[in-house]
Amino acid sequence: MHRVLITGAAGRIGRTLREGLAGRFPVLRLSDIAPLGEAGPGEEIVPADLANMAQMEAAVADVDAIVHLGGTPEEAPWEPIHNNNIVGCYNLFEAARGAGVKRIVFASSNHVIGYYRRGRRLGIEAPPRPDGRYGISKVFGEALARLYADKHGIGAVCLRIGSFQPRPLNVRMLSTWISPRDTVHLVARGLEASDVHFEILYGVSANDRNWWDNPAAARLGYRPRDNAEDYATEILKQRSPEDEPEVEDLFHGGPFCGMDFSGDTDRID
Repeated sequence: MHRVLITGAAGRIGRTLREGLAGRFPVLRLSDIAPLGEAGPGEEIVPADLANMAQMEAAVADVDAIVHLGGTPEEAPWEPIHNNNIVGCYNLFEAARGAGVKRIVFASSNHVIGYYRRGRRLGIEAPPRPDGRYGISKVFGEALARLYADKHGIGAVCLRIGSFQPRPLNVRMLSTWISPRDTVHLVARGLEASDVHFEILYGVSANDRNWWDNPAAARLGYRPRDNAEDYATEILKQRSPEDEPEVEDLFHGGPFCGMDFSGDTDRID
């Protein structure tokens, strides 16, 4: 692949990929509505609003593959979710189809299955049970990716990202954490793996307490190196599993399951 576009490149994961994928492809095209600074060696900066189809068409022109991180990254009122994660996601896939893009790695979320109880280990065969408007938008994105794979032949890899942090911060993240290093590796495999039609992978490190079965990730060559258990002693000294709020403690989605739709997002994923 010659030119790879990263949408949402100014966000936390976008910045990590900008650094981690540097030099792996001849050109990284970076897009966001937030400032991205000056283009470095092998970079192109193309600001674009996901909700603006003309801008998305310009962003995807001459691109071989896309990592689609752009959108509202947490629970929020309906308007930004609709504009950025529903309309914006459609615009991205449709513009990519028109431009002949061959591969899209879509940043989905564990909140697609957030309302399953934690006692149930999950694979990708479990029907969606989103835990909020954000989760609903990721269900839509996965369905859209499936449609464009089946109808238009765009290889699609959906990453149900767990808890992206430099290190796990709480008891839940002992199960859901994905490190920056493993995130770069996972996205790279999504871009480079051969014979991809449509895949759903869980974005999680090699955590001993992992809740999710992830055979497709292994099949695509994902070999995570980090393990949240390395931080377990420290975290459990500070907070025990019983300290989590009751609703959050019951479900895979954790704090998102305890939120109402008022836009209260002062929680840690």
